[in-house]
Amino acid sequence: MAIKRMDNVGIVVADLDVAIDFFLELGLELEGRGMIEGEWAGRVTGLGDQRVEIAMMRTPDGHNRLELSCFLTPPVVEDHRNAPVNALGYLRVMFAVDDIDETLERLRKRGAQLVGEVVQYKDVYRLCYIRGPEGILIGLAQELS
Repeated sequence: MAIKRMDNVGIVVADLDVAIDFFLELGLELEGRGMIEGEWAGRVTGLGDQRVEIAMMRTPDGHNRLELSCFLTPPVVEDHRNAPVNALGYLRVMFAVDDIDETLERLRKRGAQLVGEVVQYKDVYRLCYIRGPEGILIGLAQELS
């Protein structure tokens, strides 16, 4: 077998505290937070001398993680946060939720904005996209029983 599992999805943010609070409100758990720096780290990323504060967020089932990174050195070079759904590269992160309306209500208090509208796909899902902290594109899916 070539792959054992997907370890995490990484998102670069400017304000780590705001992003952590948002994803805690969504229902993820903070697994850990720390500084990544040193010669070894720059060799892995190809950025050379780097200093990055990260927070590892875990889904309640413990199977998936979201790594939030705030680069202190070197500075961020591009900004794709406001790219539309059909942009090349990072698209979005999708989370399964129990109640999409309740989740939207909670996340709106943290600045989330609905993209388009909540739609129903057959009798299977209710789906929507939101813009979270710093414009991060997030999908929400509620499975219908």
